[in-house]
Amino acid sequence: MTTPDVAHEVGTSGRLVARRRPFAEIAETDWDRLVAATVWATPFSRHCVQRVWWDAYGATAHDQTLEIVDEATNRLVGIAPLMHRHELEPGDVAARTMLRHASGLPLHAVPESATAVFFGASYHSDYATVLAAPADLPAVCDAIVAFLARQDRSRWDVVDLRRLRQGDPATDELMAAFDRRCEEACLCATREVEDVCPVVTLPEGVDFEGYLGTLGKKERHEIRRKMRRAEAAGTVALESSADPLADLDEFVELHQKRWGAEGLFPPTEGGAASRRFFHGLFADCAPTGILDLSFLTVGGRRIAAGVTFDDGGTTYYYNAGVEPDARELSPGVVMVGRYIQRAIDQGRRRLDFLRGNEPYKYEWGAVDVPIERLLVLRTQNGSEG
Repeated sequence: MTTPDVAHEVGTSGRLVARRRPFAEIAETDWDRLVAATVWATPFSRHCVQRVWWDAYGATAHDQTLEIVDEATNRLVGIAPLMHRHELEPGDVAARTMLRHASGLPLHAVPESATAVFFGASYHSDYATVLAAPADLPAVCDAIVAFLARQDRSRWDVVDLRRLRQGDPATDELMAAFDRRCEEACLCATREVEDVCPVVTLPEGVDFEGYLGTLGKKERHEIRRKMRRAEAAGTVALESSADPLADLDEFVELHQKRWGAEGLFPPTEGGAASRRFFHGLFADCAPTGILDLSFLTVGGRRIAAGVTFDDGGTTYYYNAGVEPDARELSPGVVMVGRYIQRAIDQGRRRLDFLRGNEPYKYEWGAVDVPIERLLVLRTQNGSEG
């Protein structure tokens, strides 16, 4: 049920109405029903992923989740997983919003004092979208925009929606809805590429050797050489953890060995939040089958670890760590090779390296999928509330 303090805040589009409803009040079954109906949804949109993000990082953001319902029947038709916070929280530098984007892609700057509306969990999700069945999406997006457009400056300065895959119809529908209201509500909406996700497409009907045959001669030779060298040192295996929670410490250790000060788990408040986040992923999401923790072993020794999401068609390579003392065995290359081999064996059609244009991804034949940002600013004539 809608909380009393937000019941009056609605946006209407024909038969649909958008209204605030706290994330915790939406049933997981209702949420994931809409995820299943959303063609462009990924595991990042699943209720369990969103929930563990709020559990780990909720103190640094304000829940602005919108439900979109049919006015006549009160049937839940769509969800906009939203949150808001200041770009720089007053007096709290540690809570500063830092949404990484690709270098070389300058984005429109937003004042540090701005109150921004983001997709929920967008700091740690590589993809985001509006949850709705395709037939309902235009009206759902129009209701979302109607809700946001009627809010005055006391509620938000910018709407900064990130992690939208290029081609996602939600971007087009949101943009069109904002354009229809720009003049009346004194808004200016733009879209721009914020990052890329390199994706490997796995040809149907080929084994791992057949896949390697699709790569360039130099890349193919280097991958085979490094994999043979690891195999000469002992039996090579990529093994799913039977108990991810019990293996959390080992994953954290390997991650920090690889990334050091740039890693997710430094001895800071932020590092503690990252640990809570991964603890939640391993506890709540791994049992559903959408998340996996695996270790690369050579001769029974664990030399690398990887965390992946999976939706039945795509393996999403989310995070990893390696043992620096095993660098002569090329653990990073060998682990990616084993992940691709596993994906082929499981009938997956893609391995998605997610955000970032690191050179190693293209050695595997990855092709960029652009990620878009939809930014809405108030014009000088905008309401001061």
